[in-house]
Amino acid sequence: MKIKSSARAVFFVFIFVPVLSLSAMDAGFLLDGNVSFNDAEEKAFFVAALPWFSIPLGAAAEMYVSGSFRAEYENETIAYVPELMRTELSFRWDNGEFKAGRIYYADPLGFVTRGYFDGARLLLDVGVGNLSAGVWYTGLLYKKSAQITMTEPEMASYNSSLDYADFWNTYFAPRRLIGALDWEHPSVMEKIDLRIALIGQYDLSGNELFYHSQYLIFKAGIPVNAFTFNLGGCAEVAELPDAYQISFAGELGIGWMLPVSFPNMLTFSGRYSSGTVDDTLTAFIPITTELQGGILKAKLSGLSVIRLDYIARLHQTFSLGFQGSYFVLNDLGTYQGRPTGKEGYFLGSELYGFLVWSPVSDLRIKGGAGVFLPSLGNAEPNGKMQWGADIGLTLALY
Repeated sequence: MKIKSSARAVFFVFIFVPVLSLSAMDAGFLLDGNVSFNDAEEKAFFVAALPWFSIPLGAAAEMYVSGSFRAEYENETIAYVPELMRTELSFRWDNGEFKAGRIYYADPLGFVTRGYFDGARLLLDVGVGNLSAGVWYTGLLYKKSAQITMTEPEMASYNSSLDYADFWNTYFAPRRLIGALDWEHPSVMEKIDLRIALIGQYDLSGNELFYHSQYLIFKAGIPVNAFTFNLGGCAEVAELPDAYQISFAGELGIGWMLPVSFPNMLTFSGRYSSGTVDDTLTAFIPITTELQGGILKAKLSGLSVIRLDYIARLHQTFSLGFQGSYFVLNDLGTYQGRPTGKEGYFLGSELYGFLVWSPVSDLRIKGGAGVFLPSLGNAEPNGKMQWGADIGLTLALY
């Protein structure tokens, strides 16, 4: 127990001492907070303090460090969460860049893996596009930020509360090693923005029921006057103890900048994620979880989502947005929220809107609210309407 207490103290010091001891450098301080509530009388909130600083290391290098201390209330409990945020050493030269530390990475589609990970990435301009290679470890991240829920034990760990009496088993994300090779060209044939990635992840948990997987991903964007067409797809090959499995996911989108006097975008999009057909063709499992919908908050696996988005900046300080989504199951076994005993594939529709007000550059207030209507589907046509709302504030202090 003494060893764990000492290690925990080192963990706190590692996050916050650099920020306090280098106050002469370029530094800042953010306050962030959010309050949410819903029809189930579930209330949640968080308040976070986020200090940061950066140090130039000559003309072509920089060190950036940021941390967070967060108080969050959920499931009638309050947890105090320290976290190392973006923290990296970066080196730049004429045709490339190298970063190491806790750095950001997102796949071309944005829903296979996205977030801050611990590792390194090299990016090179090779004349026919940008080529990058990276490798990262996930086991030192905070589990709620990492959102890695590839297996049932990982989902159970994610949903469990942080317990300081068992800190090392309730704080950290699952232990996985991620490698990625990306190629991007912004103007293939002077028209197509193309991204291709090969990603692999290796389960380091030591669990006999391991889950390794590899992903081949592409995304293409084609601007045509006021329109933008996007097409992307992903093939996954997963390795389990006694089998190999194949799954697929993809998206299609059309964006239209309406001819009005203020910046705006109307987007129609669809996402597909394969469900389980047999022992070989199975549900698509992303590395990190991107929840679909502001109210339903469904995992993409085995799900299709059709969505209409509109966002507009009506004034320099004021923006608004609207989302209308419809959810369809691709099998009757993958989605965890499916009503028991029901055979319908159509979950229903969600309507969600939000407002953003930023009267000055240092202050941002965002509020959103929406409803999910199962009555517009056949999975649970007599189900109760769900609603939710939240409001958040971000304040920069220097």
